[in-house]
Amino acid sequence: MQRIYLDHNATTPLHPEVKRAIIESIEVFGNPSSLHEDGRQARVLIETAREKVAALINADPDEIMFVGSGSEANNTVLSLVSCSGARCSLHSPVDSDLVTSTIEHPCILETSKCLENKGTKVKRVGVDSRGLVKMDDLEQAVSEKTSLVSIMMVNNETGAVQDVKRALEVAHASGAMFHTDAVQAVGKLPLDVKKLDVDFLTISAHKMYGPKGVGALYVKKGTPFCPLIRGGHQEMGRRAGTENTLGIVGLGRAAELRTEEMGTEAKRLVELNLMLRSGIESRINNIHFNSDPDCCLHSTLNVSFEGIEGEALLLYLDNEGVEVSTGSACASGSLDPSHVLLEMELPIEFTHGSLRMSMGRSTSREEIDYVLNVLPEIVKKLRGMSTVYGGKL
Repeated sequence: MQRIYLDHNATTPLHPEVKRAIIESIEVFGNPSSLHEDGRQARVLIETAREKVAALINADPDEIMFVGSGSEANNTVLSLVSCSGARCSLHSPVDSDLVTSTIEHPCILETSKCLENKGTKVKRVGVDSRGLVKMDDLEQAVSEKTSLVSIMMVNNETGAVQDVKRALEVAHASGAMFHTDAVQAVGKLPLDVKKLDVDFLTISAHKMYGPKGVGALYVKKGTPFCPLIRGGHQEMGRRAGTENTLGIVGLGRAAELRTEEMGTEAKRLVELNLMLRSGIESRINNIHFNSDPDCCLHSTLNVSFEGIEGEALLLYLDNEGVEVSTGSACASGSLDPSHVLLEMELPIEFTHGSLRMSMGRSTSREEIDYVLNVLPEIVKKLRGMSTVYGGKL
């Protein structure tokens, strides 16, 4: 059966050139911390990859710290809020506030809950009907006691692109550090951390055709920092543990390829997104688009179908060879409605019936045509079986 992959926000297929780079480096087994020849070979691979990742976001190489995942990077940054070291936090942990949004990735939301249970004051800013953080509310939430503001750059479920520049200005005006989870943005949108002036920025390799189990954290020079993982001198003393050399090689090559391919790919995905959106709109009744084309990433389309369950729709599509998601892959084990859609105040009849379709470098017009052929019949069938749907099939 033909398989059509429309779940690139969950993870991306390994780029053939990334795979080649990993295979070519697989015999380099030395510990990068060792001073002998094998160790030096591994160190060269890591530092070369660091330069490539830095180039993708216009950072200095020594501002790039390799980690095991985007979630680890996010946890590392949020842990600074409760750190008592003089060089680690801008405030004492007793006096320190954390400000974030209600639609962040679970690794931010759950970590902020943990910090809150330990005494940190956490303020969560809501979003409007388009999924954009309410900047007036953010300004009210940030105070002189705020040590960190963390706002994601692109939402993983709807693709909403946040006004990170304005949020950063609000944070810096009160003396707070600013972090953005840019996992869904890096490699899809052009980024310049020097122009943006962000303090921390999170990257994940497997969201941009690199391997799983490796990511990076940008830490601006001079920014207070304390390791989350201690016990070694690796990563300039910022993250203990022997480096994942092959994973880092893959991340470096993926970053290099994104620099070359991102622009052309974006133009093509804009056209495919419009094709998918207009096709659904013209063929299916009683739907609600949760991705606003004026403020959402070109590769993501989130749409809700009244009267049916998203999980059922996903399984029927999978049976036809189409792979999509109902939301965040990190929350896919839950049958609760998406926290993002609930925060957008989506009508209750739509919250359970959402699909996220996220495209990538391999997505073709023929694949979108196929989806538009099978999706309407599946929706009609499920609505026909529904005990709550009373609209037109």
